[in-house]
Amino acid sequence: MQKTFKYPNGEITVIWKPDLCIHSGICARGLPGVFDPKRRPWIDTSQAETHQIIEQVKKCPSGALSIMIDEDAK
Repeated sequence: MQKTFKYPNGEITVIWKPDLCIHSGICARGLPGVFDPKRRPWIDTSQAETHQIIEQVKKCPSGALSIMIDEDAK
């Protein structure tokens, strides 16, 4: 079974599937406050606006990062 980690901010949840990650670093270069591989947890969704996080996650080349819209935020 594939590991999945979830990082919510109240509006969205960033989903990370480490088995798919190719460690391109695109996420960390684009939003280093949110995506910091040296920090644990390495994703902190409080460090950027929701729309910025969504746009950065869309750039993930492997699909290891994805977004789920939180139902309560609609």
